[in-house]
Amino acid sequence: MTISRRKLIEPQITPFYHVINRCVRRAYLCGDDPYNGKNYHHRRGWIVNKIKKLAAVFCIDVCAYAVMSNHYHLVLKIDTEQQQRLTPEAVISRWLQLFNGHPIAVDFLKEGQISAEKQQALSNLVAEWQQRLGSISWFMRCLNEEIARKANKEDKCKGAFWEGRFKSQALLDEQAVLSCMMYVDLNPIRAGVTPSLEQSDFTSIQQRIREYQQQKTSAKQSPLNKAHFQLLPFVGAEHQAKTVGINFAFADYLELIDWTGRCIRSDKKGFITPNQPKILQQLGISADAWLEHSEQFMERYANVSGKWSRMCAFKQHAGGHWCKGKLASHQLHPN
Repeated sequence: MTISRRKLIEPQITPFYHVINRCVRRAYLCGDDPYNGKNYHHRRGWIVNKIKKLAAVFCIDVCAYAVMSNHYHLVLKIDTEQQQRLTPEAVISRWLQLFNGHPIAVDFLKEGQISAEKQQALSNLVAEWQQRLGSISWFMRCLNEEIARKANKEDKCKGAFWEGRFKSQALLDEQAVLSCMMYVDLNPIRAGVTPSLEQSDFTSIQQRIREYQQQKTSAKQSPLNKAHFQLLPFVGAEHQAKTVGINFAFADYLELIDWTGRCIRSDKKGFITPNQPKILQQLGISADAWLEHSEQFMERYANVSGKWSRMCAFKQHAGGHWCKGKLASHQLHPN
């Protein structure tokens, strides 16, 4: 039985979600099309640029992304605290960057006040828009609709560009988030598209590595422009009780992804040494279990990933009666 999207995305249970969307009929509409010989590589840039623009408007952080030739992955975090702190002016200003505004809202933004009889209508609009600014469904709608329109205009055709609505997976704990991010960041290497992380175009790991190297080479790092798109930062284990970022140090994540990438490359099988990366030692995850997750995360789980007891509770809350991934969950949570 299909479970409604509203029940599969519950920010009160977890703010982290993995989403994936695929082109219609899985055609190569964002890369080299082997049938007509055309190259649509530039469309992957469309998707990345739109993701960055939407992240600045919505109260949703991007943890990881990878845009492939016929699909893309995102790991998102809903920032409910930021969403709740938005003032009516901020809500209207953000919404007007996405859609044409309601005349009442436009007048309020220009004049700073409106008549008493219009106040209730404005309050209803602001409440609705504020809720949507923290919605992954609206984030994905704004992303997919624009890309589809641009692609159809370029191809001079009509019809569906995407195979269907996006698929989502709830990530219930840090092991699930870490494993899913690794799966997303290594997508191009696993597919044989690129030989290294640095050459992995249209991915979050390439962006993170470039920014990390810039910080290391700059003796006096200038403060980042607030308008500059930033991925959700790694904040280290000292912030585990907070929700300001990803609860690992980026240097440790970089060590782990480099080690994992060397092991899963089809053209260069890596040697699994007894000295596992620091993160795996901390979490107690075996090398074999980790590598299986890095290659088969999508196949091992359905709509949710995390500790088995929490997975079952989430599924029951959503109205389902069967949960996929028991063995995988026990491997990812050995303790």
